[in-house]
Amino acid sequence: MSLLWLSDQDLAELLVGDTQAKARWIVENLTTMGSSLAVSESLTGGLLSDAFVQVPGASAVYRGSIVAYATEMKSKLLGLSVELLAQRGAVDPEVASAMAIGTKQAYECQWSLATTGVAGPTEQDGQPVGRVFIGVGTPAQCEVYGMTIPTVDSLEFTVGGHQLNQREAVRRMTVQVAVSLLHRAL
Repeated sequence: MSLLWLSDQDLAELLVGDTQAKARWIVENLTTMGSSLAVSESLTGGLLSDAFVQVPGASAVYRGSIVAYATEMKSKLLGLSVELLAQRGAVDPEVASAMAIGTKQAYECQWSLATTGVAGPTEQDGQPVGRVFIGVGTPAQCEVYGMTIPTVDSLEFTVGGHQLNQREAVRRMTVQVAVSLLHRAL
């Protein structure tokens, strides 16, 4: 596993563009490649899966998702080591990597995404609100990206003209970044 820390500039670049257009491009390209994708989610709670199932024709490549919100479900559903979770907590780069790998194994797919982090309102496992790890499973390896999403007070993040609260912003930005990372990997 390699951990790549995203700078504020990296984060800003990954947030540019239409997430749905990127998801559509991913589905089209995976279809052409004859490859498949699945996701596992913790803090995004199904939002990442939704980004792909909104794409017409996604069923040709999208295998499904596991929403393992509770820490023990990461072990039961994705095969993560109980010891790893006890030692590191759920918000950890090794956990994101193990989630992405477990997703590939569970769904027998070539590509996977996994999200774990702290949406708030308080820290978890010694990690601050906004700390996120995203696992990107490719046919050859798994890379993990770490980031700290700024507090709502320091950013402008709206959907449909509605200013998002901290939890909403962290979850939605994580989806945007995860889709952008897979888009870039392909």
